Amino acid sequence: MDLKNKKVLVLGLAKSGKAAVRLLEHFGAQITISESKKLEDIDGVEDYLARGIQVISGHVDEVVEGDYDLAIKNPGINYHRPFVLRLKERGIPVYTEIELAYQVAKKQHYIAVTGTNGKTTTVKLIYDILSKHHENVHICGNYGIPYCDVVMDHKLYEESNHDVIIEMSNFQLLDIDQFHPDIATVLNLTPDHLDYMDSLDEYYASKMRIYENQDAHDLFIENVDDENLKIYTKRYPVVSTIETFSIKQDADCMLKDRTIYYHGKKVIDRRDIKIVGLHNVANIMVAIIALVHSGLTLEQIRDGIAEFHGVEHRIEYVTTVHGVQYYNDSKGTNTDATVIAVKAFEKPVILLMGGHEKGLPLDDVAKHNAQIKTLITFGEAGERFAKDMHHPHTYCVKHMKDAIMKAYEIAEEGDIVLLSPSTSSFDEFHNMEERGEMFKEVVKQLD
Repeated sequence: MDLKNKKVLVLGLAKSGKAAVRLLEHFGAQITISESKKLEDIDGVEDYLARGIQVISGHVDEVVEGDYDLAIKNPGINYHRPFVLRLKERGIPVYTEIELAYQVAKKQHYIAVTGTNGKTTTVKLIYDILSKHHENVHICGNYGIPYCDVVMDHKLYEESNHDVIIEMSNFQLLDIDQFHPDIATVLNLTPDHLDYMDSLDEYYASKMRIYENQDAHDLFIENVDDENLKIYTKRYPVVSTIETFSIKQDADCMLKDRTIYYHGKKVIDRRDIKIVGLHNVANIMVAIIALVHSGLTLEQIRDGIAEFHGVEHRIEYVTTVHGVQYYNDSKGTNTDATVIAVKAFEKPVILLMGGHEKGLPLDDVAKHNAQIKTLITFGEAGERFAKDMHHPHTYCVKHMKDAIMKAYEIAEEGDIVLLSPSTSSFDEFHNMEERGEMFKEVVKQLD
């Protein structure tokens, strides 16, 4: 992509927008930033203006009528917003920063991971193991590191054949064009983002875009246990080579007698895995397949899995207070994630759930009430969650801190207290990381 003197509109700054501006400026684009904040509240606005970058606050419907060759959209901006549709109506390509960076970078080795749950754990595991054996390995995307920053920091516009592991949300997949991973997977498909997508079908279909530019030389890692995936891979056929994984049946990578096998060869026993739950066994299987196809031996992979302690905010052990274990699963922002977290433990838990009201039904969580000793709901969605869960032992409080204190009050030695909110954090926190950090901070102060 030649960006010299191209007129580019950047919709929304945040982390991804700032990274896109950095790359665009390096390659000589003429940049216009559109940001909803007041001009004086935009971080670094004076510096942008001094460098000849136009910054416009508010009035985005007028901004999009300007003369542009390309628009870069923050993935959090709903793609159905009238100003986004207007850009596309005018024939102006609208990308997220991953597509921009991909088109600027030289040829790299891409491993792309999407799905409703397990993305962060899977990419982190692949990254941790691969970086011990390969020299140039990078992790980015929905993981929290913009790919534009990786391209700039490591000069991927000049260098090639680095390993790039990308976690991709459906928001990021909606606006790809040429993005072409060598290895791709959709871990699973369960309901989420109904506050953003028009329908569940549209959400599931967006995930399938991760392999749409693959060819027969590439690899797709398929979860043969997921019934929704079977429907959507049939609707959107995979043309690349396929390797399968399963925790229930025969597959290329499979679980048998509490041991993971790859093409009949033993990789690792579950007793040697430090992260809990069958869902993490599935994530590990994806990593095994991706790492084998990246040139690692099964012995190297086994050693790496055995050392892996998991991801912050994802069923993360925090501490034990008076014989009660506390786990932080703030990254559990949908109901399926909470089901997975609850099922990861071998005894019923004291479950803390609540937050921003996304309107997701709770039927799938309520089916596992027997694995919930006590339910404590909180936040904007707290009252509805308490009502819809139909749990016989339920408390409803206002804030997450109140929920922690109620759990501390009622917990007995040997209990497990699990924060797995089932929804996003935006009623009380800026993001799920802030929510998880506060949970850990409060829990560590308990006595």
